[in-house]
Formats: sequence, structure tokens, C-alpha cells
Amino acid sequence: MVPSFLTPTGMTRRHFMKHLAGASAMLGSSLALGHSLRVHADDLKKSKKSAILLWMGGGPSTMDLWDLKPGAITGGPFQQIKTSGDVQISEHLPMMAQQMHHMAIVRSMSTREADHNRGRYYMHTGYVPNPNVEYPSYGSVLSHELMHQRPELEIPPFISVGGASEGPGFLGMAWAPFTVSSNGRIRNLEMQLNEKRLIQRMAALDLIETGFISQQRGTASEDHRKVLKKTLDLMTSAQMQAFRVETEPEAVQERYGKNNFGQGCLMARRLVEAGVPFVEVDLGGWDNHADIFNTLKDDRLPVLDRAMSALVEDLAQRELLDDTAIIWMGEFSRTPNINADTGRDHWARAWSVVVGGAGIKGGIAVGETSEDGTAVITEPYSSEDLMATVCKALGISLETTYTSKNGRPMKIANSGKIINGLLA
Repeated sequence: MVPSFLTPTGMTRRHFMKHLAGASAMLGSSLALGHSLRVHADDLKKSKKSAILLWMGGGPSTMDLWDLKPGAITGGPFQQIKTSGDVQISEHLPMMAQQMHHMAIVRSMSTREADHNRGRYYMHTGYVPNPNVEYPSYGSVLSHELMHQRPELEIPPFISVGGASEGPGFLGMAWAPFTVSSNGRIRNLEMQLNEKRLIQRMAALDLIETGFISQQRGTASEDHRKVLKKTLDLMTSAQMQAFRVETEPEAVQERYGKNNFGQGCLMARRLVEAGVPFVEVDLGGWDNHADIFNTLKDDRLPVLDRAMSALVEDLAQRELLDDTAIIWMGEFSRTPNINADTGRDHWARAWSVVVGGAGIKGGIAVGETSEDGTAVITEPYSSEDLMATVCKALGISLETTYTSKNGRPMKIANSGKIINGLLA
């Protein structure tokens, strides 16, 4: 039975179960026989660009994390502390404070989508939703552009940990995210089919799809074949070891945090080591319309602080940070004004994202908001600008142009501009 955590966006689990029933048994057999699943050390040391997106679903209040306003009536109770860089951040992020020399804060994000679904789509693609065009997510774009650096990669190039990401749009299902649970284990692993039966089923499926493809019935069959092949490669590959965070020393797991986000960040590091060009790790729970300060202090910030700081530190110590971009963001932020329920509502006009690695300057803040946090008072930046900057840091040409299915040319990052001061 196909593991539910390997279901790609845009395809139902039932659909995969029809065509790959029992494929996971091959992996189970390999594990049972004690096959080695080690990733070769030589492959880990090669210079390959990657990106990790830490997605904060719900809209985190960035003026309580990265751009505090002490003394302002909108500021809230949190104090700011010094960091290892030339910035100050929330007192409830003490471990990240020690890693800020690696990271930069963009404090002048200004976007217009303050609805969760629209904001999520926009921050993942650089486009507002359009019923006539399915735009690719940044994960699909970056994995598409960086995949040529790792022809040996057998597992999917775009993996979303702990939650679903946005889809591949007109790039096609070969670039869809594979969603995995944070422990990386295969659920519903049943030893129903042996290797011979699996091969027979795959051969039959290939025959059927070859017929469809030869009849030129569109790209769906070809895309589906690519996804099926990638799924089978993944399930029988030694690179599957990268998902097994439980093999890490206990001290390492504790450093990241024994929770879904912590183990997801640890998995992201392992996946980057294995050669995956784009990993997204989800941490929800930021839609804090009530009791925001207790929720942040006692729940969200301790989890974020431990995991994110461990990821940055670990990548730096393993000499992977220079080739790995880290992006921390949500769909928007929250209102400077505190509501009657001691919460903050949706706010997209002035907020922050955090980026680092891949040659991005660390220890700095770019842009500025007003004293009460209600407006950007320097040059504003958008999702497109953030993506353009990350592309440039990863060595991807900003002249790259795609053609959508309706024949429309579309420049990468929706023609965004590079954020001033972030790149050398």
C-alpha cells in the first residue's frame, strides 16, 4: 500500500494506491534484509545549492519576534535582546539570538493579501490566485532550476515536511511537492506483494500509460509516469535513509526539539545533505486573534527558537550553510493594534521575513517600519522581491522565463527585484 505521506499534491492517495499497491513492500523487504541505506559521504560534500523554507502557517506577529517596538502603545509586553549580529530580536528567542550573525531580517515587507488562502498562495508563488493560470510554487521553481546539479538524486527534489505546500502549477506533476510526516516513517507498510508482483504491476501500468501517451492525449499521462517512477525510485532507494531522523544521536534530536517541527527541521538538514534541492517545513498555530502573548511565550516561540537555531547552527557547522538558503516566513503578519481579546488580527502592510545562508549577508536588518509598526517607511518589498533575491543567491538567472500552458511567457520570480543590501 502506498504510504500516505508520499502522496504528491494534485494526486489522491487512492489514485496512487491503485497503481503502486505494494510498492512499499520492496522497501520493507530491504529493511528486513538489513540492506545498507547509507548516503555516501562523498556525495554530501559536493557543492550543491539548496533552499529550506520554514513556513509559519497562520500569520506570525513579526513585531513580537523580529521587529519589536518597545514603548509604543502597539508594542506589547515583550522586550528585545541583543544578538550575535547587529540586530535585536525578541527576548523569547534567546537561542536564535546566538545565531543571528548568520541571518538577516527584512523588516519592510509590504503585501496586499491579508486572507489566509490568498496570502499563502501569493507568498508561495509570487502571484495572486488566477482562475486561468496555475502558477508554480517557489519550491517547484527552485527544485526545477537546481535539479541539474544532482543527477544522482533518486528521491523527490521538492519535499514538504509536516504539512502540504502549494503545487507545481504549469511546470507539471514531476515538480510537485511530496508531503511527509515529521518522523519520516512509512505508515501502512504491509508485506502484501513480493518484488515479482510489484514489477508485474508496474509493467502493466507502463503499457497502459504508453498507449495513452502515444495517442497524444495531453501531458497528464507523461507527468503521471514521471511521478510514478520517482515514487518507486524513492521507495527502493538507499537515499530513503535521509528520512530516518530517529537514527540521529539522542543529543542531536533533543537539540532540535522532540516535537514535530524540531524533528522536521532535523529531517530538512538530512535531506539537504542527501541532495534534495528544496525542503519546506511547516509550523502552524500563528493565527493568534486572542491571548497572543501567552501563546507565543509558552507555546510557539520555544518550539521555533530551539528548532530554527539548531538548524542554522548545524548547517553552519557542517559547512552546508554557504550553499543552503533559509527562508522564514508566513502569509502575512498581525496588526500592530491589540484587540479586545488580547490578540492581533491580520496585517499585510508592514512586516518581516528572515533569510540567511547561500551568501546572504548575516547579522543585519534591511528596511524599517514606523515607530508603532503600522507602516513601512523605507523601500517596501514583496514576495517577488524575496524570491528574486533567493534565486540570485542560489545562482539562478533572473532572466529565466517559462511558458505557461496557455502560451504566456512568465519570468522567474514574477520579475521581482533584488532586495538592497542582502547580497554581496
